[in-house]
Amino acid sequence: MNHVFDELHTGAGAPGDVRAHYKAYQRWLDAQPADAMQACREEAEMIFRRVGITFAVYGAKDVGGAGSERLIPFDLIPRVIPRGEWAEMELGLRQRVNALNRFIHDVYHDKDIIKAGIVPAEQVLKNAQYRPEMEGVDVPGGVYSHISGIDIVRAGNADGTGSYYVLEDNLRVPSGVSYMLENRKMMMRLFPELFVTNRVAPVAHYPDLLLETLRDVAPAGVNHPNVVVLTPGMYNSAYFEHAFLAQQMGVELVEGQDLFVRDDFVYMRTTQGPKRVDVIYRRVDDDFLDPTAFRSDSTLGCAGLLNVYRKGNLTLANAIGTGIADDKSIYPYVPKMIEFYLGEKPILNNVPTHMCRDPKELQYVLAHLDELVVKEVHGAGGYGMLVGPAASRDEIEAFRAQLLANPTNYIAQPTLSLSTCPTFVEKGIAPRHIDLRPFVLSGKTVEMVPGGLTRVALKEGSLVVNSSQGGGTKDTWVLE
Repeated sequence: MNHVFDELHTGAGAPGDVRAHYKAYQRWLDAQPADAMQACREEAEMIFRRVGITFAVYGAKDVGGAGSERLIPFDLIPRVIPRGEWAEMELGLRQRVNALNRFIHDVYHDKDIIKAGIVPAEQVLKNAQYRPEMEGVDVPGGVYSHISGIDIVRAGNADGTGSYYVLEDNLRVPSGVSYMLENRKMMMRLFPELFVTNRVAPVAHYPDLLLETLRDVAPAGVNHPNVVVLTPGMYNSAYFEHAFLAQQMGVELVEGQDLFVRDDFVYMRTTQGPKRVDVIYRRVDDDFLDPTAFRSDSTLGCAGLLNVYRKGNLTLANAIGTGIADDKSIYPYVPKMIEFYLGEKPILNNVPTHMCRDPKELQYVLAHLDELVVKEVHGAGGYGMLVGPAASRDEIEAFRAQLLANPTNYIAQPTLSLSTCPTFVEKGIAPRHIDLRPFVLSGKTVEMVPGGLTRVALKEGSLVVNSSQGGGTKDTWVLE
C-alpha cells in the first residue's frame, strides 16, 4: 500500500502518459497562461470571502486563536473520475450504508449480530456512542443514518493500478456538502468553456434530493411534513453550511431556543404563532439535543425532544445513536456486517485495522509506531491522531504514553500513500494527496449525486486533508 497512485498520469509523470479521462482537461490546462490561473484563483477567493464561505477553527493558534474564521482553500484543478469507476463506487456505497443502517437498527433491537458472536457485546453496549435511550425505538423506514459521509481513499498497488478503500464512515452530522456545491458553482463561473467540452455529471440537485429524503422519512400519517434545519448557532464551525442548506431547501433554519414541546409534539415559534415541526435535520450532537435526557447544561437543544421522538411524533436526521456505527472501534467489523445482513461480499474494502484493545495487536502497534497512523476511536477532524512517518521521536513517545494509558481508545492502520492529484500551489502545479467524501442519502430509496467533496492536503507530502488541519477542497468531476 506504499505505492503512490497518480490520478493524472499512468507513469512517472512524463508527457504523453495522461490518463484517458484527463486528456481533454489537460489539453485545456496546457493552453492556460499561469497569470490567468492566478487571477482566477484570486477571484475565487474574493467571491468566497464575500459570500461568507468560511470555516471556524477552534484553538488554531496559527490563524488567530480560538474560533477564528478562515476560508477553506479552494483549488482550481478538478479531480476527475471516469463513469465506470464511479458506478462501481456507487454500488459499494449503497451496499455499505444499507448494512450500517441494518446494524444500527439491530443493536437497538434484537442484537442478532452480537448473539452471533460477530461483534463483541462490550464493543457496542459499553461504547460511549451507544444510546440506551434508543433501545426498542422504531424509526421511520428503519433508517437511522439519512445523510452519510463516507471517506474514500485510493492507494497505489505494485502493478501501477490503484484500489479504493473506505477510510471511515461519518454517520452523525457529516459536513462538507456545501463546499461540494459551491466548488462546482465556482468552477462553472470561472471556466464555463470546460463544461461545454467535458460532460460532467451535475451535482446542483443535491438540496432537492436532500429535501425529498427528509420528507420521505416523516412520521407516519404526516402528508405535508414541516422540515427544519437545527443549528447550534452562528459560532459553530459549519454554520455557513447549515444556513446554506436551509436556504437551498427553502426550509427554516432554527436554534434550540426557537423550539418547544407541547402535548408530545415539537413546535417552532413563528411570527404567526406556533407551527408544528415534523422532521428536524439536526446539526447538533446527541449530547446537546435534549437537556432533560442528555447534558443538562445544554442550551443548544429543546427540552422534551427525546420523548416526542420516542413516541414517533418526530423524525430526527440523523437518528439519535447513529454514532455507534461510525465509531472507529466498530469500523473493522463493517465487512462482516455486509456479509451478515446482506449475504454479500463487500464491494469497497476497509483499510486493514489493528484494534489496540487486543494485547497482541497493541504490542505490534507499539513496536511500529513510526510506520502507522494511530487514531482515537471517537476522534474527528484530524485531531487525536498520530501519523507515525511524519512524527518526531518526541511526538511518538508522547503518543506511546497515551496509548499505554488507554489502549481501548485507539486503533491503528498502515500509513496509506493516498493518491495524488495535480494542484495549483504557490510554486505552480504540483501533486498533492487527496481523499473523497461522497454523500449518501437514505430515505425510501438510497440516492447520491455523482462524486462528492474532494479534500486535498495542501502541504507538500502531508496526508492530512482535514480542513481543520489546513486542508483544501477541489471540484469533483464524474464524466458521463
